[in-house]
Amino acid sequence: MPTTENNRPVFQVNQITKTYQMGEVSVHALRGVSLELFQGELSVLLGASGSGKSTLLNILGGLDTPTQGQVLYQGKELSLDLSQATEAQLTDYRRFHVGFVFQFYNLIPSLTAAENVAVVTEIAKSPMTPAEALELVGLENRLNHFPAQLSGGEQQRVAIARAIAKNPDVLLCDEPTGALDSKTGIKVLEALAKINQELGTTTSIITHNAGIASMADRVIKLTDGQIVDIQQNDSRIQAQALSW
Repeated sequence: MPTTENNRPVFQVNQITKTYQMGEVSVHALRGVSLELFQGELSVLLGASGSGKSTLLNILGGLDTPTQGQVLYQGKELSLDLSQATEAQLTDYRRFHVGFVFQFYNLIPSLTAAENVAVVTEIAKSPMTPAEALELVGLENRLNHFPAQLSGGEQQRVAIARAIAKNPDVLLCDEPTGALDSKTGIKVLEALAKINQELGTTTSIITHNAGIASMADRVIKLTDGQIVDIQQNDSRIQAQALSW
């Protein structure tokens, strides 16, 4: 797998803060976070609920903007200061350059697996076919199944296929195994690792589950809106060897 020394940063995060106003109370979700994420790496952002990891991921994905600081994105076909971008620029960024996977699958119940993936491929510039994307996540035999006919893990893998079918530069995953048992979750993590390795997609997984950390190139630990540790793993553990 790529190492940080040999790859350019896709994201450069410089001293960002994020403050939410809840009535008269200011909630400081991020407190001076600086970070680089590198081309082709698989990183895990690890922290407890309320540590700021989802806020950070949302800012990297263009779903939110920092209160202060700078976030630079340097993709293959786009360079953008996300902290200063217009809504139109952020919309194009999310549409063409970033794939999202969330804890809940958000599949359309009345559409088959292939049709759920096609929702994205029809608006992308150079997409895979739904069949290609579903084969990458091991669901080539489930193309015509509806979500209700699939297990939770299979539904999450359809959601991953949908996210990667547009050939994004970056894949951002927010607790992708949070609603799954460990055996099912490991199948989902296997799919994410395969995509990262075969397509070279820069992949970040946020989780509160420390058992996932050893599958990453780097582990970024957050507490109370701050990065408290960054660990480079000497080697990555295969997802099927994980346990929690």
